[in-house]
Amino acid sequence: MSARILLVEDEPGVVLVVSDLLRAEGHVVESARDGTTGLRRATEEPFDLLILDVMLPGPGGFDICHAARERGFDGAILMLTARGQVRDRVQGLRTGADDYLVKPFDPDELVARVAALLRRVHKEQLTPVMRVEFGDNTADFVRMEFSRKGRRLDLAAKEAELLRFLINHRGQVVSRERILSQVWKEQPHITARTVDVHIAWLRQKLEADPQAPKHILTVRGEGYRFVR
Repeated sequence: MSARILLVEDEPGVVLVVSDLLRAEGHVVESARDGTTGLRRATEEPFDLLILDVMLPGPGGFDICHAARERGFDGAILMLTARGQVRDRVQGLRTGADDYLVKPFDPDELVARVAALLRRVHKEQLTPVMRVEFGDNTADFVRMEFSRKGRRLDLAAKEAELLRFLINHRGQVVSRERILSQVWKEQPHITARTVDVHIAWLRQKLEADPQAPKHILTVRGEGYRFVR
């Protein structure tokens, strides 16, 4: 189960050890050495897992965790820090962390915790959604009913199918080619432009500000990603 992981840690030795351990498991590991860079990358780029140190130059791990969740990040977050007091663990969990590991850590325990977190996240992301609420919207794919702020929305059949595909792959970046294959079944007259147009229509109906969407995000050069 390969994953894209962001490690935000300012100790070079820890960065080296954690990166080597997780790359040996087949994961793609990228790192940031300060809170400002970590905050930007965690809130702007698609990752399956964030590993955050609490004490960082600039914004700390708690701030990054909170901001990522506010922006709709639904991957896993592991706090990795030397601070082991109960109040720190509680604060980390309250800001949206899934797990907390205190340094110095056992390498096998780190690998096991990461694997457990990724299994949970991937299982949730691959479970088809029947009904979901996000922002001011409700989507019921059983009744095929959609609403925003309690008012009914009229979605065309292909818009609803596209929305369901994006939600069922929430947190993942899906390419235009994959969308065409799964939603339009590679109809010969349909192009990537058709996907972009339907995305724009969905944003007009579902986003508070279609020009700055919070749920249906564009990943430049790669495709689209849905976050709650």
